[in-house]
Amino acid sequence: MPVLGIGGLFFRAKDPDALSAWYREHLGIGAGCVATEGATPDEWSWQTEGGPVVFAPFKHETDYFAADKQFMLNLRVRDLDSLLEHLNAAGIDIITKPEWNDPSIGQFARIHDPEGNALELWEPPAG
Repeated sequence: MPVLGIGGLFFRAKDPDALSAWYREHLGIGAGCVATEGATPDEWSWQTEGGPVVFAPFKHETDYFAADKQFMLNLRVRDLDSLLEHLNAAGIDIITKPEWNDPSIGQFARIHDPEGNALELWEPPAG
C-alpha cells in the first residue's frame, strides 16, 4: 500500500491561534516544534518521532470519550510522570485511572485542551 503514515490532523477550533499556542506551550506540538533531537523545525509542521500509531474507529455508543466529540487524540509520550508534573503546575486538570494502565501496553492519562477536546497521553512500555 502507498500510505506511509499520518500526514496531518485537522480540526475546527473557536480560536485556532490561541489553541495552537496552548498545544505548543504545554505539549510542545504544532507548527515549528520538533520531537526528534537534531530535527530542523519549519513554520508548517511538527517534526515527530516515528513509532506506532493506532488507527481505530470506536463504536458510536462508546463511553471511552465524550459522546459529543467525534474524535480523541492519543499522544505517544516519553516520561509521562514528568509531563504530568508540568501540566499540573500549569493548572491543567489530569485524569488517571489504574484500570487504563497495563504493563504490556503502557500507562495512560487524560487531559482536555481549552476547547474541551480530550487528549489521551500514552507512555508505551520501555523496551
